[in-house]
Amino acid sequence: MLNQIQNEYDVVVVGGGHAGTEAAHAAATIGLKTLMVCLNFKMVANMPCNPHIGGSAKGIVVREIDALGGIMARMADMKGSLLQIKELNTSKGPGVRCLRAQEDKLGYPKNVQNYLLTVENLDIVEDEVKKIDVVDHVVKGVILEHHDYIKTKAIILATGTHMEARILRGHVIKDEGPDGEKSSHGLSASIASLGLHMLRLKTGTPPRLDPDSIDFDILKPELGGDGHFAFSYDTTEYMRQDEMVPCHLTYTNEKTHQIIREHLSESAMYGGFPVI
Repeated sequence: MLNQIQNEYDVVVVGGGHAGTEAAHAAATIGLKTLMVCLNFKMVANMPCNPHIGGSAKGIVVREIDALGGIMARMADMKGSLLQIKELNTSKGPGVRCLRAQEDKLGYPKNVQNYLLTVENLDIVEDEVKKIDVVDHVVKGVILEHHDYIKTKAIILATGTHMEARILRGHVIKDEGPDGEKSSHGLSASIASLGLHMLRLKTGTPPRLDPDSIDFDILKPELGGDGHFAFSYDTTEYMRQDEMVPCHLTYTNEKTHQIIREHLSESAMYGGFPVI
């Protein structure tokens, strides 16, 4: 149950992204009493960047996760999640062929969230881990911002890009995480105090475009696959090609490049802002 937790667990998973949800589900499924700590349950399994599952190399990983009992493939195949699926690299050998699905940015996380609430041995709390408690190199627990101390035998860190996060948009720098969510503070220092080296990770998020501003007539449609395509080995109902949402292909040109060159100084990446 969400936000109904106990004071001791076998495993505490910090983070509710793709890695955190898989880790929490795996631990709970093998019978371990598991707590997943997330900042905002409505953002669990969020897709802040390109909302797709699979692709080159990654598509094979998704099927491996499924073979090991994970949930990503099943959630990606579900109604409400899947918009389009196709096999890539069909003109090449079987070693590089893979599946890629375009997912509903809101529907996929919702399906994952609804499923996690049904998983036995899994509790979920909206809170922030401020410190890891270690005594003589042995994990003893975590200190939360609102729920005090939780004892645990193991901690899985799947924090994504929230720790001490800053968002750079043009000349504006904000202390926040992806999609306007709050950043976390304190855990980075706690991890560093344990002798673990910390690095800054830079990610980039593509722009969201208003479809009314796009002339689709001059773009090349990219349809989904015509066949029985699914990530999960357990999936038995397949989306037909005529049910899929088409993608559209476009290219930059010299005019696009000129606009970019003229406005590079307005970009946070090139504006000389210190990344600390």
